[in-house]
Amino acid sequence: MHHIKTIFIPLFVLLVSAFVLLAFSNKISKDRKLSNPENGYNIYAIEIPEVLDFCGESMPIHTPDIRERIDRELLVNTYWQSNGLLMFKRAKRYFPIIEPILESYGVPNDFKYLALIESGLQNVTSSAGAKGFWQIMKPTGKEYGLEINSNVDERNNLELSTIVACKYLLKAKAEFGNWTLAAASYNAGIRGVSKQLERQAVSSYYDLLLGEETGRYMFRIVALKEIITHPKKYGFNFLEKDLYSVIPTYKVKVDTAVSNFVKFAEKYDLNYKQLKIHNPWLRESFLNNNSRKVYSLEIPIKGYYTKN
Repeated sequence: MHHIKTIFIPLFVLLVSAFVLLAFSNKISKDRKLSNPENGYNIYAIEIPEVLDFCGESMPIHTPDIRERIDRELLVNTYWQSNGLLMFKRAKRYFPIIEPILESYGVPNDFKYLALIESGLQNVTSSAGAKGFWQIMKPTGKEYGLEINSNVDERNNLELSTIVACKYLLKAKAEFGNWTLAAASYNAGIRGVSKQLERQAVSSYYDLLLGEETGRYMFRIVALKEIITHPKKYGFNFLEKDLYSVIPTYKVKVDTAVSNFVKFAEKYDLNYKQLKIHNPWLRESFLNNNSRKVYSLEIPIKGYYTKN
């Protein structure tokens, strides 16, 4: 028995070693297969379009630094795939709300991409306190007539905040004479952009040396416009059913105080969460409305949240 054990153990070790080597060999083989451009996931350089524009105003794409800066934004937004898909999904739901408002104010359709880079089409709050899809600061919101108090923050009302953005952009366009500088001023302010134009003795956004955020601003907008317009070109594949649909709603006028929005929602076959999803500008579960202002609440069509 002793001699049998001494022979068996080395054979066992040899067999195990062979199995491990075979497994490792298979792994290497698979890895090599994955590195084959025809069979696996790869990272590719992006071909920069020969023509890019914002609101019909050309980007000087053949200038070396401009080319590198748009290349950066195309790469970042193409290879951040999860965020990119979410942008496509949300754009399908919210662009149809934003587009007709822009058109009604004579603001070019390309400005919907400004809202996209500002907030990702979400009612977010920045570290500086800007809110909503259009990231409006409190003083600006009040200047343009939005109600902002403990009960209501209309910066989170998509329709009203889009109107404010339009008014600001029209004012900026009148100041600068072109939409590119108007858009840049949405980030840096009209005074901020004017000061830099004067200090650097230039007249174009693309000739300005600016800080990181404003310096990337137009390139981010144009890159997202390009990607959203040509999804398959940049590797985004989805079906129409994968995107978020516009939720059909109707408006209910309210010109009195509301003591309890939980009970208010029940009258329309909704719960409180569903009411707030469509009216995120309501800050409390009640509305004082001492001035008897007329508010428009968005109510989903009957049965939308209960249909099978």
